[in-house]
Amino acid sequence: MPAGIPAPDALQRRVMPAPALVTLRKGFDACYVMKKILVIGPSWVGDTMLMQPMLLRLTQRHPACQIDVLAPPWTAALLHAMPEVHEVITNPFPHGALRLGARYQLGKKLHSAQYDQAIVLPNSLKSALVPFFARIPLRTGFVGEARYGLLNDARKLSKTTLPLMVERYTQLAEDKRGKIPRPLANPRLEVSAAQRNTTLQKLGLMLDKPVAVFCPGAEYGPAKRWPAAYFAEIAQRLQRRGYAVWLIGSAKDKEVSDKIIALGNSECRNLCGSTDLTDAIALLSCAQLVISNDSGLMHLAAALDRPMLALFGSSSPQFTPPLSPHAKVIKLDLKCSPCFKRECPLGHFNCMKQLTPDLVWEKLQCTISENKQPLTTEHTE
Repeated sequence: MPAGIPAPDALQRRVMPAPALVTLRKGFDACYVMKKILVIGPSWVGDTMLMQPMLLRLTQRHPACQIDVLAPPWTAALLHAMPEVHEVITNPFPHGALRLGARYQLGKKLHSAQYDQAIVLPNSLKSALVPFFARIPLRTGFVGEARYGLLNDARKLSKTTLPLMVERYTQLAEDKRGKIPRPLANPRLEVSAAQRNTTLQKLGLMLDKPVAVFCPGAEYGPAKRWPAAYFAEIAQRLQRRGYAVWLIGSAKDKEVSDKIIALGNSECRNLCGSTDLTDAIALLSCAQLVISNDSGLMHLAAALDRPMLALFGSSSPQFTPPLSPHAKVIKLDLKCSPCFKRECPLGHFNCMKQLTPDLVWEKLQCTISENKQPLTTEHTE
């Protein structure tokens, strides 16, 4: 560990910088025009998508500003698709790892970039260390894990005033007394015909039928996943209505997708583990219908404005809904839900088991009747 860096258990007592670092640079107020901003991005793909309205707001307030994002490598492809982002800097630290010395070295390296402001989206103490070590003059974020000193523009979060995650992120783009503009812009992605065709050719897919894309995984945990047998039942019904069904997700979702196919869906395409994030975005853009658990792919489909039914169980659409006029949500009103747990703490999983295929099929009827024709390969978002 570099000399002068405190041990982890003493960090909070000894991390206070010299007075010149805790004092906001003169002129940093609502009228100050930022030239370079570093955003400390979230760890999840869905949360990264929900960050985009905040980036857009920064470009509105500071039109000539360069915005860089420090983020984990698995979100890089999504960030590169956002026109507001100038550079993606890899965050090399695994979830939960302190690695104080390595964070110090990264901060020291970033100091030479001369950022005017850092905006720290995660609430952990660890996520505020690199901007502090980089000696960035204005370090903005919610108080989170008692980050006074690490952040010199620490905001108190009002969950009542800002119930949605997208609102909380965007609030950090405002000055301390500012309010976010309403209505807030939805996250937005665009896919060109060339991007779509490249992915279709790579995977040997055709657009000769209307496409239904299933997203049966959820990285957070099994409590957010609708049962495989239920997905299989809906897949059979859609295929009888003339749909091609594609299953997408990470390699971790291949097993559950194999189960869906084994339950009478041999014509479905299991693409889990065969695509990168750029491919997944292109595939979602082809869909006349998306059925998804509350996951990162759900937020990508919403940003593409695809017709979608989002399945909620242990989580809440009052916090992270799919933000699109073409997205619908289905959720049971159970006393135990939302619990926000990775696994059902009661062991019965009723929030998903009682959300039957018949209930979902009924909710889908309007969407199915409106989307009978396949997209063409020339179609562009």
